[in-house]
Amino acid sequence: MLDSRIIAATGVTQEDMSAAERRERDLLESRVVRYRQGRPRRDLHGCAAIVVDDGCATGSTARVACRVARQLGATRVILAVPVAPARLLSSLTEPDDVVCLVSAQDFQAVGYHYRDFAPTGDEEVVQLLDAAEQRLPSVRNAEHAGVDEEVEIPSGALRLRGTLHLPARCDGLVVFAHGSGSSRHSPRNRFVASVLQGAGLGTLLLDLLTPAEEVDRGNVFDIALLAQRLTAATLWLGSNDGTSSSRIGYFGASTGAGAALWAAAEPEARIAAIVSRGGRPDLAGPRLGSVRTPTLLIVGGADPQVLALNRQAMAMMRSPTRLEIIPGATHLFEEPGTLKHAASLAANWFVHYLLPAQAAESMPRGLL
Repeated sequence: MLDSRIIAATGVTQEDMSAAERRERDLLESRVVRYRQGRPRRDLHGCAAIVVDDGCATGSTARVACRVARQLGATRVILAVPVAPARLLSSLTEPDDVVCLVSAQDFQAVGYHYRDFAPTGDEEVVQLLDAAEQRLPSVRNAEHAGVDEEVEIPSGALRLRGTLHLPARCDGLVVFAHGSGSSRHSPRNRFVASVLQGAGLGTLLLDLLTPAEEVDRGNVFDIALLAQRLTAATLWLGSNDGTSSSRIGYFGASTGAGAALWAAAEPEARIAAIVSRGGRPDLAGPRLGSVRTPTLLIVGGADPQVLALNRQAMAMMRSPTRLEIIPGATHLFEEPGTLKHAASLAANWFVHYLLPAQAAESMPRGLL
């Protein structure tokens, strides 16, 4: 939203605006990943959207939000604010209706109308969104239709916690092997899971270690232990009525990639596809030569050490293997668009190897 009068009065150049836009887009994309936590964007078609702001001064933010709601298909857009300048309210054309508690004639600043106008931190936003998700029924598109549940999976004397998503028909399911310092609540892995779910795949986000075990960093690099837990989860899926006939894939990040390859090398393993994102396949060591599962290695172009380790591991593998390098991406794929690129590559790979041909052909073109 550009105000030509302010631009002219301040002498802001096109270069200044481009730099500001790049900064804001970087921030926006990082917040999308963090706030959504893998949740898909809501479909607004046929809905009335209520845009809530803490107050309007120039109205620019509210105008943009109303435009976005309209572009996403909302049939009616209502702007709700506690305070705004009286002169502004009459000029708003983007919303169909405006609800404003205080229409101020002598408006100076939004903060003047609050006892406490401290900013809301990212952590609090995430907590509020998570709480809302628990209260409200999940509205999903047809491609996201299915069941989500928290599960506990037996592994020896322990029970591993996981989040299982099953589509209406689960022909293929991807088990996530998280890396060091991560869990099934990882925003990155939940984002990737949402993309796979949109492609018609089931997902199991799994904690391979208990909270007590994670304290010992040695467990994080105990690839044999992690692989054993991954195998236990796979056997559990095979005994579950909803997933017993599903083709299983592994998605591994960091040390989880080594565990996925180690588990897939077991003689009785029937893993149909593996994807490693920023992974350490080298940690599977001598077992790499026994892997027969088609494997996709995704590495950031700005992650040279891990890239070198992936190339070394690839030279030891006999299975159909492909290396995809995402330009500009570092180890955690935090750069704008890089995680989405990786998720799209993973979806393509899993759709090809896990879903029946007719199902894959019906996928949206952007996923093939």
